[in-house]
Amino acid sequence: MSTNQDDPPPGLRRGLTSYGDSGFSLFLRQAFVKGAGYSDDALARPVVGIANTASAYNPCHGNAPQLLEAVQRGVMLAGGLPMPFPTISLHESFAAPTSMFLRNLMAIDTEEMLRAQPMDAVVLIGGCDKTVPAQLMGAASAGLPAVQLITGSMLTGAHRGQQVGACTDCRRYWAKFRAGEIDAAETAEVNDRLVASVGTCSVMGTASTMACVAEALGVTVPGGAAPPAVTAERMRIAELSGATAVQIARSRLTIDKILTPAAFENALRVLLAIGGSTNAIVHLAAIAGRVGLELDLGALDRMSRETPVLLDLKPSGAHYMEDFHRAGGMATLLRELRPLLNLEALTVSGRTLGEQIDAAGPGFAQDVVRPLARPIHAEGAFAVLRGNLAPGGAIVKQSAADARLMEHEGRAVVFENVEDLASRIDRDDLDVAPDDVLVLKNIGPKGAPGMPEAGYLPIPKKLAQAGVKDMLRISDGRMSGTAFGTIVLHVTPEAAVGGPLAWVRSGDRIRLSVARRELKLLVDDAELARRAAERPVVEPGAERGYRKLFLQSVLQADRGADFDFLRAPRIVGKVPRV
Repeated sequence: MSTNQDDPPPGLRRGLTSYGDSGFSLFLRQAFVKGAGYSDDALARPVVGIANTASAYNPCHGNAPQLLEAVQRGVMLAGGLPMPFPTISLHESFAAPTSMFLRNLMAIDTEEMLRAQPMDAVVLIGGCDKTVPAQLMGAASAGLPAVQLITGSMLTGAHRGQQVGACTDCRRYWAKFRAGEIDAAETAEVNDRLVASVGTCSVMGTASTMACVAEALGVTVPGGAAPPAVTAERMRIAELSGATAVQIARSRLTIDKILTPAAFENALRVLLAIGGSTNAIVHLAAIAGRVGLELDLGALDRMSRETPVLLDLKPSGAHYMEDFHRAGGMATLLRELRPLLNLEALTVSGRTLGEQIDAAGPGFAQDVVRPLARPIHAEGAFAVLRGNLAPGGAIVKQSAADARLMEHEGRAVVFENVEDLASRIDRDDLDVAPDDVLVLKNIGPKGAPGMPEAGYLPIPKKLAQAGVKDMLRISDGRMSGTAFGTIVLHVTPEAAVGGPLAWVRSGDRIRLSVARRELKLLVDDAELARRAAERPVVEPGAERGYRKLFLQSVLQADRGADFDFLRAPRIVGKVPRV
């Protein structure tokens, strides 16, 4: 164990409550914990906290009680003392106004509980979209040795002989219903089949993306991303996570030694190669900001041009997470991606990423992960766009878009906010044509607030019923990683803070060129200035509570939509370094 004089004291001596007498503080703490039945022998062991995010409101974490039991077993087998504790739990479809609005609150909760309670290491149980980012943000700031334990994906179901899974197929069947291709009875029938078990979405949505990203960062045990939630292998991963937490508690392998620039570059490579969720860009920017690193969108775009999509998973491909698991999971992907990775990056196993790939052994025949020489898409999942409509950048997920619309100019059909969208999108008198560009304002970090996933604008009903499947759509918000289509997201600065998007009007012409990485509003600067002077933006505010804190402190998407006071006090570098 390290004997650095700057290291905090171990076990129950860590972070003593102040009563003006440290001896009494420890005496009192020991008395109370012994009241719970702990012996002196138990209390002398490395203390491993376990952040328990079980909640009836979070079916993505429905296996958390079993995971908790397995983690505790792993901790005790390795000679540690497990100490479970609760934190906030967020589920994407149960959190209003959006789970993203509450992600930073969960990050604060996680960070402060890691600081406040005595533990030598922590296992973070998370899975649903915003929980893993929140936990890694909090852990990065708290600085403890930490292991991320993913809850795992759900199983797929079957509808009339077809394999289905949340939530790409949720969107696909709902689009069929809106277009009149299926009736209400079939919609109700498929609703019973889309989510076949507890666990996170069975496609490469944000939850699965963050699971893969976490393994690429080195913060999970080997193989931690892919096993489904209800498998024995997921329980064994949980046990190993507990044992690993004891190991890194003893060696004091703190999370800052894992979250290095090399690790973030590996995570970004993997994100591009798996056709991952656009949300992961925001989350990685936030996690990096906690350790003094800034995400360089220009460098990310350069990395994307040389990183092909290799994983054949919905929504960019055809398979599901359980297929990825059977194909060898992240070990198979990392083996193919090896020439593009920083193999010297350290992981919580104590081995480097390269050593971990070697330890996984040789590959085998499978059809889910493509070789580098035969990718699904020659470039990575995303393109970073700039122009007078997005001076700070915008994102398009080119791997899930319609190639016909990658070079497109059209007339803007503008919706001022989500309420305006909901009230007009299905009206028969909506002035819209298939070649138009749907624009939604005021769904950025401050605009909604909380940057909801409303960027996946529905195709206007009358066009959907006429057979239109995709249109160019633009917003300052996000979309689910399970979504698909030609959708420009994260337009920065957002409309609510006076970004150029605020001044777009119906009838304006907008041009997208993915080849040139350009998003341009074909309106001259003088006209935009006139519009801004005519109707100045008033930034949203609130009178009290968390909403007031959020609106005062939240940053733009390019900096992770984190709170300004939670980022590291100094930015020491940028990632990726390409």
